[in-house]
Amino acid sequence: MNNEITHKLEHEKTGRLLLQYAIPAVIGTLINSLYNIVDRIFIGQGVGPYAISGLTLTFPIFLFLQAFGMLVGAGAAARISIYLGRKETHKAERILGNAFVLILILSTLTILPCMLFMEELLVLFGGSERTIPYAADYLYITVPGNLFASLSFGFNAMMRASGYPRKAMFTMIIGAVLNILLDALFILVLDMGIQGAAIATIISMGVSAGYVLSHFIDKKSLLHFTKKCFRLQREAIAGIVTIGISPFSMQMAASLVSVFLNYSLKLYGGDLAIGANGIINSVALLNIMLIVGIAQGMQPIVGYNYGAGNQKRVLQTLKLVVITATCVTGLGWVVSQLFPTLIVVAFTVDPDLIEISANGLKLCLSAFLVVGSQIVISQFFQSIGMAWKSIFLSLSRQVLFLLPAVILLPPFLGLDGIWYASPLSDIMAASFAWIFLARHVKNMKNNAFR
Repeated sequence: MNNEITHKLEHEKTGRLLLQYAIPAVIGTLINSLYNIVDRIFIGQGVGPYAISGLTLTFPIFLFLQAFGMLVGAGAAARISIYLGRKETHKAERILGNAFVLILILSTLTILPCMLFMEELLVLFGGSERTIPYAADYLYITVPGNLFASLSFGFNAMMRASGYPRKAMFTMIIGAVLNILLDALFILVLDMGIQGAAIATIISMGVSAGYVLSHFIDKKSLLHFTKKCFRLQREAIAGIVTIGISPFSMQMAASLVSVFLNYSLKLYGGDLAIGANGIINSVALLNIMLIVGIAQGMQPIVGYNYGAGNQKRVLQTLKLVVITATCVTGLGWVVSQLFPTLIVVAFTVDPDLIEISANGLKLCLSAFLVVGSQIVISQFFQSIGMAWKSIFLSLSRQVLFLLPAVILLPPFLGLDGIWYASPLSDIMAASFAWIFLARHVKNMKNNAFR
């Protein structure tokens, strides 16, 4: 089994291998995105427009909590791929056990302050008397259950990195399908409102976490838990953090920007503008998660072959993924520009919220074509262990471009200024990503895509 997995990573045709890894990853990430999207659809249709706004208020808190899960999960997955490429299985298993312990520690340290200062945080995030009750009802149930989410998503990435892309896909399918069924039961049948959506999410995450951890308990798996691997070691922790700091920084930046964005939306558009942003994010997320899935499928291939010193194979894979990602975001761009209202009505029947959301969707995604390559290039640098480049590219859109645009444009353009900030930052971030990639490729032995 071990030899079969590593042989494919090293010798299988690039296109065929990418399909084997990317298709399950894409399905898994799309299904994963359904957790949030389905919650918003059921809440918007079954509870009301201000419930969507209340759910949007929770973004900064969840982005903050997810940042620590990504620090460990993404960092461990990339490091595992590199070690497997070097035939250092014992080091990969050490990463596995240390990642489990780190998730437990970090989840405890982050969940407690969120629970203690919940009301104060929601006020800071732009909440009002109409939206905070919905947000609080959702958060008091889902925040403690974030441990399940961190374990599920983190070890799902490690499962895929160690050569089990299909099983990683089924991990996400199990939780997402269960979440949809429970949402319908708790919200539409039992009329439990936003609390029903929260309970459905936690149960689903718990089931996913149990399934993925059972894989690593099984000694037949390529990598599995051992008694020694749980002992925290400085080298293993450093190996995880140096790579994981990139997605961690991106999530933390997104959390901070989300706070400021919600405040600006409340100032220039009111509570419904916050809800509109939640709908826009849901639509964008569906497209972005396609790209993330493709990039995740790329990660084991690139990481393994980079560790094995096969630079030609690394660049072949990268070229194919960049082209594919651009096609995907191009399609998302076309649909968002032609049918914005048709998309929005899936989330709400409120005419005011529909009008604000449709206009915002069309403006926000007006430069969506370039987003795919930017995400892939950032993931590429993360996959080969070049953390600082990945960090810069991950932060550039949020901190260097989006935040200043949100500050500068609304005083002149009002609410539309907030919507225009997204395409401006997309173009600038993609430009920087291509500059970084061009310089990197130039310095490699094979300095052109073949």
